[in-house]
Amino acid sequence: MKNDCVFCAIAAGEIPSFKIYEDDSVLAFLDINPFSEGHTLVIPKEHYKNLLEVPPAVLAVLLERVQKVASHIAAALPCEGFNILQNNGAVAGQTVNHIHFHIVPRSEGSGLTFESGKGDMEKLGALASRLRLES
Repeated sequence: MKNDCVFCAIAAGEIPSFKIYEDDSVLAFLDINPFSEGHTLVIPKEHYKNLLEVPPAVLAVLLERVQKVASHIAAALPCEGFNILQNNGAVAGQTVNHIHFHIVPRSEGSGLTFESGKGDMEKLGALASRLRLES
């Protein structure tokens, strides 16, 4: 547990939360500033700042729990879909430096959008070449 981490304090039971799932390694609780009804955060109880710090075995368990909680939310709420969001770094919108996944239930007319532009094929090709990762 990191002393100045609000999510570590929530996981330790030092700060109250609206828990919807908990096991030995993962906690899921309602976001207190939700984008939509049922907006849930899923965190590992152990502190990791972001995605790049999480060991692969821990990440595998965490993602399985995200899937489990999302499936439950989708069945329990009148929603037509959901977004899974995970931010890394302040510029990407990470406001708590403890890895967490957002499950955001969505319904038609919710007003939430992810608008995208049209990509330049030449620039995309050059970027793909620059970023290509060998397996």
